[in-house]
Amino acid sequence: MIKTIIAPGKYVQGENLLSKLSDYTSEFGKKLLFVASENGIKRSKGTIESSFNGKDITLGFEAFEGECSDNEINRIKALVEAEGYTAILGVGGGKIFDTVKAVAYYAHIPVAIIPTIASTDAPCSALSVIYTDEGVFERYLVLPSNPELVLVDTSIICQAPARLLVAGMGDALATYFEARACEKSCATNMTGTLATLSALALAELCYKTLIKDGVLAKLSVESKVCSVALENIVEANTLLSGIGFESGGLAAAHAIHNGFTVLEDCHHLYHGEKVAFGTIVQLVMEHAPMAEINEVLAFCKSVGLPITLKEMGLEKVTSEDIMAVAKGACAEGETIFNMPFEVTVETVYSAICLANALGEQF
Repeated sequence: MIKTIIAPGKYVQGENLLSKLSDYTSEFGKKLLFVASENGIKRSKGTIESSFNGKDITLGFEAFEGECSDNEINRIKALVEAEGYTAILGVGGGKIFDTVKAVAYYAHIPVAIIPTIASTDAPCSALSVIYTDEGVFERYLVLPSNPELVLVDTSIICQAPARLLVAGMGDALATYFEARACEKSCATNMTGTLATLSALALAELCYKTLIKDGVLAKLSVESKVCSVALENIVEANTLLSGIGFESGGLAAAHAIHNGFTVLEDCHHLYHGEKVAFGTIVQLVMEHAPMAEINEVLAFCKSVGLPITLKEMGLEKVTSEDIMAVAKGACAEGETIFNMPFEVTVETVYSAICLANALGEQF
């Protein structure tokens, strides 16, 4: 029996860290490429350049074109190789991180992750989620190592829209329940081995932190201030969920998220918003105690995560739509088959309908 826990080489979190970035990149070589959205470059370039003042380091900045797809990965990889960059650093959100992690892997260079939002657990993981150029889930790219550095500046994150932090809580919400399901079924984690006790403990701590500090953290971001609650939720969304999902394992919640990507009406939703509803569906599939389901529903409602199909934007959803989601969730190789019981398209369809009914009743 082999058990594994993996994590980034270094995780650093605190206020005003971007201005000290050069203190943490001494092993990254002399030519660094920063990838961010066009607006992200405008907001962060000056601070980053100031951090490297007086240092013999060449900096490059490249705008991300919006989707973590093979085409975007190959485009940036070609730039890295043509210009001889010695490391790549992603600044922004989850799809940028997944893209630069994949580029670093294919180009054989180090990667650093600098979140400006806490909307997913992507920063710490050795995983890239690859989509088509149109935003439909395509596959997981499992990487041989985690990022060398994850640097989280909470003074930046507290300025981001509250919806992004809440989406991160939705993504983190699944961590404990999916790890628990994998433990019950002896399913392997993202490393292909079993979870350690420490990984399972971090996954459970992630859930407890969300319940305790989620509302206060949302209020902190809405007020544009840092607080202990916000620091705790940023850590839960980023580090605890990152280690928890990767070393604990994925199950139904994320597979159901992937199923919902086939519906164009869901493309406006953030990853974690779909995952949150997928978590409710997973609990229904498990026939979890109603007290537990109600706690999750209450949490989602308190921070603004969707608990019905209507709240996900599916105003005129049809049975054919739900069946398409169920079939997508049950695609060959999906993590839904890590659940500790037999899963069929029909049982997933029923669970989606029942989760929606519970949300409407709640």
